[in-house]
Amino acid sequence: MKRALLYTFVFLAIQLVAQFLVVTVYMLVTGRPEEAMPPIWDIATMVLFSIATIVLFLKMGWTTVSRSYLRSHPWAVIFWSMVASLGAIVPSLLLQSLIPEWTGWAKEIVDQANEQMQGLMSVPGGYMVIALLPPVVEEMVFRGAVLKSLLEWKPERKWAMIALSALIFSLVHLNPAQMPHTFLIGLLLGWMYMRTGSIIPGVAYHWANNTAAYVLYHLYYDPQTLEDIIGPGTRPLLMALLFSLCILIPALLQLNMRMKR
Repeated sequence: MKRALLYTFVFLAIQLVAQFLVVTVYMLVTGRPEEAMPPIWDIATMVLFSIATIVLFLKMGWTTVSRSYLRSHPWAVIFWSMVASLGAIVPSLLLQSLIPEWTGWAKEIVDQANEQMQGLMSVPGGYMVIALLPPVVEEMVFRGAVLKSLLEWKPERKWAMIALSALIFSLVHLNPAQMPHTFLIGLLLGWMYMRTGSIIPGVAYHWANNTAAYVLYHLYYDPQTLEDIIGPGTRPLLMALLFSLCILIPALLQLNMRMKR
């Protein structure tokens, strides 16, 4: 448990240090306050944070890298991981739409997170720090290090440890609007790691999920609700949900059948 908390603390600390360094450089170079910092500097922060995290976790041996899982040719697992991710989009958006609107300090956090995400989505390099780097970094940390240490700590309580890692995963996103979604996704990603002993299926799922968000943003220009994508009314919602479940459920069944260490 102590190791899992240490890894989480280091993850957050690297993020804060990277942000401090980039903001300091920006203010020294431009002479402007942090509030005026354009999104391209946020991309620099994300790149610095991601590289530093990957290097540190690999160098310290907190996350181990091996080609043994790829040698088993898990292409079907990778494929169905991505299919499952696409099938979970509508249920995820539906879940978020059922959550009451945030107020007070929570609303400020949500609005700030949405504003930052819009900025990243709209500038060159945004795809890299949304869909390429985060899947690798977050799977290395939260499945390859945090969940791994929890499973070693309590191997007889696998699902409790998966749930704990999913809770940590959702909390570190620091966005109340995302927490229910990230918790459920954390459960799924934890199950995939437990079954395979590899972060590769999780990286594939994570990449497909973030890529879909990036594509939807540019197709619909920042959809905030499910209605922004499928239109208003109960019938389109039910049809979209049924279609998504027809993708998600077979994908999960295929993963359950095919995943092995």
